[in-house]
Amino acid sequence: MEFLNISRENIQIGDIPAIILRPNLNQEKLPTIVFYHGWSSRKESQVFRGSIIASLGFQVILPDAIHHGSRGEIDYLESEKTGLFWEVVLNNLNEWKKIKEYIVENLKADPLRIGVAGHSMGGFTASGIFAENMDIKACTTLNGSFNWKKSNEIFKKRLNIKMNEDYKEIENRISKKNPNSMIENLAQRPILILHGESDSIVSIAPQREFFEDIKVKYENAEDIKMISYPNLDHFVTTNMIEDMCEWFSMKLK
Repeated sequence: MEFLNISRENIQIGDIPAIILRPNLNQEKLPTIVFYHGWSSRKESQVFRGSIIASLGFQVILPDAIHHGSRGEIDYLESEKTGLFWEVVLNNLNEWKKIKEYIVENLKADPLRIGVAGHSMGGFTASGIFAENMDIKACTTLNGSFNWKKSNEIFKKRLNIKMNEDYKEIENRISKKNPNSMIENLAQRPILILHGESDSIVSIAPQREFFEDIKVKYENAEDIKMISYPNLDHFVTTNMIEDMCEWFSMKLK
């Protein structure tokens, strides 16, 4: 499906394949959102969502994570138990600088109006990137988590993960990068948390804990918001997309 007045192009940012969606606007600089896909997904699966965002005047970048899409496929069910989920998230964080430099230098992204977002694993990614990079203007997570440590504890129980030295090393890296431990970096910056109340894959509880901890630090209560959706499991709904688009329209334009 093609959206009128939205151009789509496959691009290569170093070794990162991505799709760029651009509105037909004659602007010197464009507000830009980098949207990350979830575990076992791919950039192509985000095109419809990204096109909706782009139709509102945003440039949207959809990168593939390692072991996903054009970068190869794996046995996702088994790999999840080994900690590879976190390896992918942490690699996304490492690749951010390359993406940021490319979109500013080559795609007319306004460096003062850049946002990050993502679903599920992409929400974990967006939160980590936002916590580490103070120059990003706004963030939205859909069924993701800013509270990596608490979410990891739930993952371990649900997946019956057996601890070994490799996983302990992963946990050390998670602890160092955990956005929930960087609240001072996050407070006052626009954050929207969207989550299904009945999410059976990524529990809403760690996000609620994070939200309660951080909201008291905001001088402007309108810059921090959490919306939960009753009876919703691990899915993205039309309401979620609308809430995300409204948020970025307020915070990036």
